[in-house]
Amino acid sequence: MNGLQRLLVFSITPLVPVFLTGCGSGLDTEGTSDLGNEGIPSFEVDPSWPLDMPNDWIMGSVTAVFVDATDHIWVTHLPETLTPEETSAVQDPPIGMCCVPAPVVIEFDGNGGVVQAWGDPATQDVSEFPRNAHGLFVDHNDFVWIGSYQHHRVMKFTRGGDLLMTIGEYNVNGGSNDPNLLGGPAGIWVDPSTNEVFIADGYRNRRVIVFDGATGGYLRHWGAYGQPPDDEYRAGDRGPDGPPPEQFSTVHGLVGSNDGLIYVADRRGNRIQVFRQSGEFVTEKVVAPGTLSSGSAFVIALSPDAEQEWLYLADGTNHKVWTLRRGDLEIMDNFGRGGRQVGQFLRPHGMGIDSEGNLYVGEASTGRRVQKFALQGGT
Repeated sequence: MNGLQRLLVFSITPLVPVFLTGCGSGLDTEGTSDLGNEGIPSFEVDPSWPLDMPNDWIMGSVTAVFVDATDHIWVTHLPETLTPEETSAVQDPPIGMCCVPAPVVIEFDGNGGVVQAWGDPATQDVSEFPRNAHGLFVDHNDFVWIGSYQHHRVMKFTRGGDLLMTIGEYNVNGGSNDPNLLGGPAGIWVDPSTNEVFIADGYRNRRVIVFDGATGGYLRHWGAYGQPPDDEYRAGDRGPDGPPPEQFSTVHGLVGSNDGLIYVADRRGNRIQVFRQSGEFVTEKVVAPGTLSSGSAFVIALSPDAEQEWLYLADGTNHKVWTLRRGDLEIMDNFGRGGRQVGQFLRPHGMGIDSEGNLYVGEASTGRRVQKFALQGGT
């Protein structure tokens, strides 16, 4: 890359947060509203978040973002996606002064400063750290759960990164009805009342699977519509007006609500499916049905009010966040568009929400960053 290919503009004037308005995808914007309507949340990007990381660290593709009970923001990324030019300082010999791949797991405080980081592919064996990390959850006991989507594991760590337990076996997959092995786990949620671990087991398999959080023992699993998953199913060609697939396409994210429901993001199925914790199907919502490629339904976050009135869906193909009313899953708004400017997205892939309703969105494409979107209105 030469100097003509990139333009950097520095200003001594204060940066002003960018107001984000709904941006139609041209695929399915029916039912959206103008941002700022009474009661509907709106957001402004905070360009000062996060602060510079120490040690000339740089992140690769961001695969997970989670906000814990202390409003600390946890991020996983893929150092292997960084290029030699981006990591000049660690090449042999060094080809430049900057930069250094950050550890795989990074904890930020609410101001955007790094609290700690761990997981080093250069010094640790693959049995000790989450290689190809994907999906992160900090539970009610302060244990950190991280998926490893290419290697079929979910790993349980202490807050400081000591490995406590592994579910699944490295590089071993037994299919969607195997009770012990995983197949491309992508998202995790732990129920604080039962200590059950719900896993979106969906890059290779086609299911939600549940384990005991203390022992790792298998409890149950289910596929789309609460039915047994079928790895032989092929959806075939279908247009935006066709029926949704009978099986999960890519079970990519999930979250549990205060009233006992499980919301599952079926990425290439372009939909959210809702279940009771037993696996009983409740309802579904298709979002931007004309979306091809990786689909529209990446990860879900619920608003922090007691009723959890709002559901936010990160859409990594249309490069936006959708706002849905949780009670009926109606699309009320959306914000974002593709691009590298502040407030824009390139493949939003991880998303978390803090106790004040601010969203933190990580990008898995060449943006390789996490942005904070401060809540401005609504609940």
